Amino acid sequence: MESYLTPHHYDLVTPDGFITEIHGINELKSLAYVKIDRISPAFVGYSIDPQLVYFNIKSTLAQLGLNGIGLEYQWDRKNNAVHVKVEITALGELAKAMLKLLTPGAYIGKLFAADDRRRVRDPEYLMRMFGRSDRKGRPLLSLGGLEGSGALILEKIAGRTVAFLSLRDGVLTYEPSIYGFLPTLAKALVKNITQTRQLLHLHHHVDPSAPRIIKDNDFLLVRTAPLHIRTVYARVVDHLLPQGYRHMSANVLQPDTTASGDIYELYGASNQILDDIPLEFYTLEPHREHVFFQDRDQLLASLEDPKSLFEAFATAPEPKDHLAAIFVVKGTQLLHLKPEDWIIRDPYKHDFPGLSHPARQAMVVEKYIEHQPAYPFLQAIESGLITSQGILLCRHFPTPLLKRMLLNDQVQRCLKRIYFQYPSASHDGFFSQEDRAMLVDLAKFGIPVFWVDEITGKILQYVFKTDKETGMFVPLNLIEDFRKATVFGVYGSNLIEGDFEKELRSLWSGVLSLRDQMNHPLLSTGTPLAVVTGGGPGAMELANRVARSLGILSCANIVDFRPKDKGVVNEQRQNEFIDCKMTYRLDRLVERQAEFYLDFPILLPGGIGTDFEYSLEEVRRKTGGCPPNPILLFGSVEHWRQKVTSRFKENIASGTIKGSEWLSNCFYCVQTAEQGLAVYKKFFDGTLPIGKNGPIYEEGFCIVEGSLIK
Repeated sequence: MESYLTPHHYDLVTPDGFITEIHGINELKSLAYVKIDRISPAFVGYSIDPQLVYFNIKSTLAQLGLNGIGLEYQWDRKNNAVHVKVEITALGELAKAMLKLLTPGAYIGKLFAADDRRRVRDPEYLMRMFGRSDRKGRPLLSLGGLEGSGALILEKIAGRTVAFLSLRDGVLTYEPSIYGFLPTLAKALVKNITQTRQLLHLHHHVDPSAPRIIKDNDFLLVRTAPLHIRTVYARVVDHLLPQGYRHMSANVLQPDTTASGDIYELYGASNQILDDIPLEFYTLEPHREHVFFQDRDQLLASLEDPKSLFEAFATAPEPKDHLAAIFVVKGTQLLHLKPEDWIIRDPYKHDFPGLSHPARQAMVVEKYIEHQPAYPFLQAIESGLITSQGILLCRHFPTPLLKRMLLNDQVQRCLKRIYFQYPSASHDGFFSQEDRAMLVDLAKFGIPVFWVDEITGKILQYVFKTDKETGMFVPLNLIEDFRKATVFGVYGSNLIEGDFEKELRSLWSGVLSLRDQMNHPLLSTGTPLAVVTGGGPGAMELANRVARSLGILSCANIVDFRPKDKGVVNEQRQNEFIDCKMTYRLDRLVERQAEFYLDFPILLPGGIGTDFEYSLEEVRRKTGGCPPNPILLFGSVEHWRQKVTSRFKENIASGTIKGSEWLSNCFYCVQTAEQGLAVYKKFFDGTLPIGKNGPIYEEGFCIVEGSLIK
């Protein structure tokens, strides 16, 4: 895959070749043996009908009247080379003089593979390029200016798109000084100096009144408006020229043509005036086409089908712990991925020296970044080698050390989506704190991230809730509901469910019914509801199960509780009733708790973890981290007295919560859904006494009986 990510490679052409031998037949013809080496393994000419591979003489020589036709091709695939027997013909006195100066070592031309599969067939493919420019402001395709030109006429002829370029008046001839320049040009060809064609312009003379008619045994130079090509190859269509006209074999315009593709070299014999030049077009490699993501209809359609993405990832080579990445720019590429298309890396571990050794740290980090399989693609985007917009598929979520590249201006313009299968190569399904920070940054910079999740069998998108500065991975059809949802949460034991299923079901059913009666920012007609748990068994599974059965978004913040060497934490399997999720490593348990951001927490009986979650919700309200919304304590009054009251009274007695005693009015002990709904209804209609100006309850919480709040 990396073989094509080189700055000078196009797969329809070879590099220029040089003369190894040249033998004169007469003053007008010579036979040259040309060697072309350093051919890319991806050169299309290797795999198509040899009759479609043509020798293309340098346009510098064609403008002097030299034509070169490839007669024989001897391929040396092992050494990435080819030997071409070329017949060189001189048309006119100037060409005869130049032919005598050609020597072994002179670079005179290359091969072009006219692959019919790459021929542009629909004019719309080209039309959409008009008015668009590359990152440097250069037109992608135009004749005479950024917006295109009326002098460029596109037609569909025999199943291909043909552009007819109108010619300017007159013809080009040469000043006598050109003969003195030829020896210098011959030496430049041996040195393979580029841009020699521009030097010919110094010796051109424009005769605006001369008729554009070809004479036998001579050649004709004509002009069009300046042509810019960045997105395709263009090739002169000989059989669409007037009878008697032929174009020199320098008939291919490459996709780096910038305002210079305006001179055409013809030979033959005709009395008919030449009015235009017909060009057909061949597409570049998909990653170089400058195609916009929204224009890739097939790719967009494929990304809507989860099956196509799961099948694409299935082509990544084994073993699964190896890092793998591929940049995809079109639908056919996604649907026909092969293992060799991916860039693979071993998951080496690096010992970072740390900030106490900044020079070594920078060096090791740079090596680590360059080892990532996504690096060659991101580097190619930065350098301008990849110009089409597309998506990055990574087996594992990209390391946060790639953040500076991912958020680079050029990468941001090209990289439209990131898809991954596993959050981490070392921690499987669990994100690090740095991963989550990068997810937030990517969301803010407008780069969507998708989890091709084997557990749920769905495509999940990271969705950022701006009002809560956090996000989760959400099924595509539930994204808008997640963004707008009012969030309930359940804390409780992972060991026991308790007998609260009936009451939770009734409670949330009642809240769903309340929507049409309320006009509150958190509850009104059509407000989506979400339930968030820790995603494990016990009370968490109960809550997720009830939420899903009611059509409420079922979400989870899942921690890696897998057994550690000295761990005493119970293994907590993920329950099967989760729609949306975020994952955390155990060393970031506190950050995970802080990112619940619940509008309405509900606590069921639980152990140490539940006690911690109770305290965290208390602290959030005290510090103003969230508004004083009500918290329901499901269970017996005696249970919550044992949990809460003694601590609350001791804090009051010691004066350590002076001024914060009002927090007791945020907690409501209930045993039934009816009691919980009574609390919510009063809160939503603005009659619940809660917050700093509310009452202080001596138990540390309010006891609810029926619809009465004591």
